[in-house]
Amino acid sequence: MPGLLFAFFLSLSGITGPLQSYAAPLDQLSEQVQGTDQELKVIPGGQTIGVKVKSAGVLVVGHHLIEVSEQSKLSPGENSGLVPGDLMVSIDGVKLDEVSKVAKLVERAGKAGEALTIVYKRGGKEHTARLNPAYDRNDKVWRLGLYIRDSAAGVGTLTFYAPEQGVYGALGHVITDMNTGTPIVVGSGHIVQSTVTSISKSQDGDPGEKRAVFLKESQVLGNVQSNTDFGIFGKMTKNPEHSLYKQPIPVAMSNEVKEGPAQILTVVDGQQVERFDVEIIHVAHQQTPATKGLVLRITDPRLIEKTGGIVQGMSGSPIVQDGRLIGAVTHVFVNDPKSGYGCFIEWMLKDSGVAEQIEGSPYNLKAV
Repeated sequence: MPGLLFAFFLSLSGITGPLQSYAAPLDQLSEQVQGTDQELKVIPGGQTIGVKVKSAGVLVVGHHLIEVSEQSKLSPGENSGLVPGDLMVSIDGVKLDEVSKVAKLVERAGKAGEALTIVYKRGGKEHTARLNPAYDRNDKVWRLGLYIRDSAAGVGTLTFYAPEQGVYGALGHVITDMNTGTPIVVGSGHIVQSTVTSISKSQDGDPGEKRAVFLKESQVLGNVQSNTDFGIFGKMTKNPEHSLYKQPIPVAMSNEVKEGPAQILTVVDGQQVERFDVEIIHVAHQQTPATKGLVLRITDPRLIEKTGGIVQGMSGSPIVQDGRLIGAVTHVFVNDPKSGYGCFIEWMLKDSGVAEQIEGSPYNLKAV
C-alpha cells in the first residue's frame, strides 16, 4: 500500500514511546556545561518544515480479511500472530527497505505453495512468523491479509540549528504512526521548506491546526537520522531562510528557567517566523529526562486572535527567555488551548549530540 500521512503536528497528551533518549541527568549536564570554557550556543528556529521519513522496515498498521471462497474469509497475517505496530524487517531473508518488495515475495510464495518466513520487531525485540499467502478470488492476487506501509510525511516546526556541529532538532516530541501509535523507527528521511497556507483556530475541546504545504522539495534542508522522545534530529549544512537570528544565542539549563515572561518563535502565515509573548507559569524540577518540563500560556493577543492559542503544527516552536533558548512547545491542553507543555532544550541538545560534544560522555537513560 502507498505511504499515508501520519500526524506529528503536536502532541495532545503525553507520548512516551519505547525509544531511548541519551540525555544526561540534569545536575550532571548543568555542571559539566557550566564548567567548560565553551558556552553552548545554537540558532533558534521557528520555521515550518515538511518532514518525509521511511521506516527501517515495513510497518503493520492493520488486518484485513481475504475472500478465498464464497464461504470463507481469512487473514494469514493475523493468524500468524502479527499485530498492528509490528515492524517487518525481512521476508525469507530479503531485507524490506521498501513496501513494493512485499507483493513480489508474496506472489512468488503463493504460486509455489510455500510458507513465508517473516522476521519482525515488536517492543525492540526480534521475532519470527511463518504464514502461507492466501489467494484473493476477487482481485486475483496473493495477499498477506495485512495493511502495511513504509513511509509517511507531515509538517512540524524547527527548534534549533547548531552551526558548529552542523545538526538540527525539531518537533520536541516523538513522531508516531497515526494508526498504531507506534514510534516511527527511521530508516531514512529528510526535511524541506514548508509554507503555512491557513490556520484552523483552537477552541476548548478542539485544538486547531496549521495547514501547510511543502516547498522546494528538491532543496533538502537536512536529513532525518533519529526520532526520540524529544523530537527528530539530523544533519543540516546551513541556517534555513527566514530565521530571526543570524548568529547563535546561549541556551539555558532548566535550573536557570524561571516563571515569568518569555517568547515563542513560530509561523502563522507563509514562511515568516514571528515572535509571540507567552508566560511560563510552572517549571518542573527534573533530574532525569522527561517530556513535560514546563507549562506555558499564550498571552500575545495577536497570536490568540490568529490561532486561538496553541495549535497543531506549533510543536517544536522555540521558547526564548531573557535572550536564551530554554525549550520547545510540545503539547496543548485540549480543554484550554491557550496553555500547554514544553520540554527543556538540554534534552533535545543531548539527543542531537550537540551537548555531548560540549560536556563529554553520553548517558543511556530512557525518557519517561
